[in-house]
Amino acid sequence: MKQFVFVSGPRDHIGSGPRHDYPDDLRTLAYALEHSSNVKGVTTRLVEGQLPRDLNALTNASVIVLESSSEHLARETHALFPNNNGTDGKTYGPEDTAFLKGVDALVQKGMGVVVFHYTIQLANETAKQYFLSWLGGGWKDDYSTNPLGDWSIALAPGSENHPILSGVKPWTYHEEIFCKYYFPPEMKTTPLLIGTYTGNGNGNTNLGPQVAAFAYQRPGGGRAFVYGGNDYHVNLQKEDVRRFELNGLIWAAGMEVPAGGVQSSIPPEM
Repeated sequence: MKQFVFVSGPRDHIGSGPRHDYPDDLRTLAYALEHSSNVKGVTTRLVEGQLPRDLNALTNASVIVLESSSEHLARETHALFPNNNGTDGKTYGPEDTAFLKGVDALVQKGMGVVVFHYTIQLANETAKQYFLSWLGGGWKDDYSTNPLGDWSIALAPGSENHPILSGVKPWTYHEEIFCKYYFPPEMKTTPLLIGTYTGNGNGNTNLGPQVAAFAYQRPGGGRAFVYGGNDYHVNLQKEDVRRFELNGLIWAAGMEVPAGGVQSSIPPEM
């Protein structure tokens, strides 16, 4: 039995439409997993708000799935890391340091890590180093970006046979995608999706094609999956978007992705 622990920060962008609806995003994915016709042997748990400063929620976790705001603005809450305000920007206090070392130990033992959307953007140097070692890539200040607008999504050339892309077809949508990731060459991450921003928003139309999602197989065991989308909750109604994310969850948990990808439905209330 594989346990998926979803950790959702509180919803933000209140009043600007159905955006950053982190709890409902993760509820939808948990529902889709639990009701899939071709995935068996999974349990899900949803934690809303920042993960408590103990490891009880992760005792039996095969993978931790994080979706939240960043930690660089005082009004925002990251699913895992403390708010950077009040720190020196480089380290944490004893309680948070001990907790994060405990999480890191679980990751090094093989717990998968999945990160969606704004969760990837970090200010604290310790947090950045943890994410970089767990994920194989990450956000880089004054380099990475997050255009909001219309996007055309294609499968990354050379990665079409990766299990996460099983049954996934290209799509277009209106979305905010965190992209232009930093990839240390020695970490050998695998690009999964290439996104091209086409306008109708607040981004740079000259950005060019960018990696919108990637996977990482850690040398010591364990896997990571990162996808820069999930700004608009409604996009989970798209079957290819949902299949892509569910495939990524299954893969990061160390499971075999079904041929043709995860079959799923959305909750009746969505």
